[in-house]
Amino acid sequence: MNLSDLKYLYSQSGNVKQIRDLLSQQKDVKIHLKGLAGSQLSFYANALYNTQNQAHLFIAQDKEEAAYLLNDLENLVGKEHVLFFPSSYKRPYQVEEIDNANVMLRTEVLTELNNNKNYLIVTYPEALREKVIDKQQLQQNALVINKNDSLSLDFINEVLFDYGFERVDFVSKPGEYAIRGGIVDVFSFANENPYRIEFFGDDVESIRMFDVVSQTSIGDVNKITVVPNTQSANEQSDEYKRVSLIEYIQTPIIWAKSAAHLLEYLDESYDKAKEIFERKKENSPLKHLPPEQLFVNKTEIEQLLAENSLIEYGLSAYFNYAVEFEINAEPQHSFNKNFHLFAQELIHNTEKGYQSIFLADSLKQTERLEEIMEGIVQEPEFEGKEIRFKSLYITLAGGFIDKQLKIACYTDHELFNRYHRFHLRDKARTKAKEFSLKDLNSLQKGDYVTHIDHGVGKFSGLEKIEVNGKKQEAIRIIYANNDILYVSIHSLHKISKYTGKEGAPPRIDRLGSNHWKKAKQKAKSKVKEIAYDLIKLYAKRKASKGFAFSPDTYLQHELEASFLYEDTPDQYKATEDVKRDMEKPYPMDRLVCGDVGFGKTEVAIRAAFKAVADNKQVAVLVPTTILALQHYKTFKKRLKDFPCTVDYINRFKTSKQQKETLKKLKEGKVDILIGTHRIVGKDVEFNDLGLLIIDEEQ
Repeated sequence: MNLSDLKYLYSQSGNVKQIRDLLSQQKDVKIHLKGLAGSQLSFYANALYNTQNQAHLFIAQDKEEAAYLLNDLENLVGKEHVLFFPSSYKRPYQVEEIDNANVMLRTEVLTELNNNKNYLIVTYPEALREKVIDKQQLQQNALVINKNDSLSLDFINEVLFDYGFERVDFVSKPGEYAIRGGIVDVFSFANENPYRIEFFGDDVESIRMFDVVSQTSIGDVNKITVVPNTQSANEQSDEYKRVSLIEYIQTPIIWAKSAAHLLEYLDESYDKAKEIFERKKENSPLKHLPPEQLFVNKTEIEQLLAENSLIEYGLSAYFNYAVEFEINAEPQHSFNKNFHLFAQELIHNTEKGYQSIFLADSLKQTERLEEIMEGIVQEPEFEGKEIRFKSLYITLAGGFIDKQLKIACYTDHELFNRYHRFHLRDKARTKAKEFSLKDLNSLQKGDYVTHIDHGVGKFSGLEKIEVNGKKQEAIRIIYANNDILYVSIHSLHKISKYTGKEGAPPRIDRLGSNHWKKAKQKAKSKVKEIAYDLIKLYAKRKASKGFAFSPDTYLQHELEASFLYEDTPDQYKATEDVKRDMEKPYPMDRLVCGDVGFGKTEVAIRAAFKAVADNKQVAVLVPTTILALQHYKTFKKRLKDFPCTVDYINRFKTSKQQKETLKKLKEGKVDILIGTHRIVGKDVEFNDLGLLIIDEEQ
């Protein structure tokens, strides 16, 4: 069974067919899905979305629940069909607490709904309480620019100013625009990236999307829509008509876990908004609109819930005349990493005619489970029994057992007791080497910068220069002999802030000289020399005889799968590289680098356990006494369910305790010893040392 088969199974289920008929026959039907478990809701939503020519609005209990639901729907229906509608601020009338990234997401949703009505929109009470601009007014207040249009720069400047956009040198966030000669950069509230419009006279010659950090182009477009911040920038203005999100969508199918909880929250938050408004009216010099123009109240939403189709999936229905569907299901059972218990359940599922499905978003998790099951099935108690399950490469928030369809879905994070993170769109973008606007704004005149082609010079500020008869902003860099280089902002990627030996000023290069070219060539030669020495060193190491560790056992897979968090790609790669080196017949020498909290210790624990599994001992050398104790606790906690003895030695232990530890170490009764330089003392004897781990912490 693949994912399409599973979705088809739900689309053809009796419950879905009946609900589909009710929604088609009545525009304000009330339905109660009682007993949904795990991520079952998403399968029902997917089945109904594909047959109903309407938008679906999901109102979760809070932002976290909304985020998990959003991810489930994106995985089942497709990201292109799902929108997330967040709140723009935390408290009413607190303009300084507005989240511009969320304002942009809200405006994007409204713009998308103008173009296509049939979306799945996920939101939560805090976001729903804020009214939005009326659809007709949003269309009237949008500036549409097409390639080859005839528009004057003065007209665009005037319109953007009227929209409340701020004119800046370089755009960096929504609501900003910049004009340099015949180039206009604008960051609309309806788009994730800003646009660069190039004019030839009054004709729009080209429109390009560009990266806000590097200022480099991403791709060409033929048409853009510039939308102002209609959500919060006009909080003091009553020129806009505002409506609830439900009214804006127009006759959506509404999904809510609890309409009663939603209405209770809206009632309380509306009362708080009225209190804050009264205080602001007396103490604030700004004119604020009354709550009824900015926020929805309980009565409004209650009326809209009554007028539209509503599907509730909580414990009880708000409307007592709702048609109830009893869903015979239960959440995924808790196994507490007891894979023998899980294996028994899989066998029972097969005997009862259930299909067992393992949901994981990575191949490595599936392989780990398969190898663990292969190890278990060889044990005497499982002899002659078959463990069956199908793996699907998809992640969902919660597993479930559907007794009506005889399907048992198990998620990898619940099975392995790992933390499952939700993913919301991140507006932050960073690029390690490129010169960003943040760097540019932080530069002072006289700071050293490096141009990839011309070398080291001094930053001398921004200057407007004339290029082909048009004024443009450029970065001014001074080189030796007071030579000046102007760098267009379109070439920001060629500049970086100078980094060198602290306290020693660099040599300023001369434009047109060969010094910079020679310096780059010299650096390349040095790199080649270092590479040659390293190759020579590792050739000797490869020729040496070492111990080749065995391939991973099912215990190794069980340890790695039991990690609380999902491995990062780098963490997974580092682990695989280390283990691959350990399995080779020559000594391993590998450096694992990473910032604090990036999972280096977990990589070390996995490598250490692999050595212990082959009856070898491990020494962990750390720089401080405190760190020795911390690592001991970490190793001990991670390996407590496995046949592995961990001990440590430092000055906190008495002489008697140290002697006892060293005695066990010599006898081979201690598998992993953690300590400072004390563990390399002459009196420290290992029975069979196989791996040395050094935590440099530098």
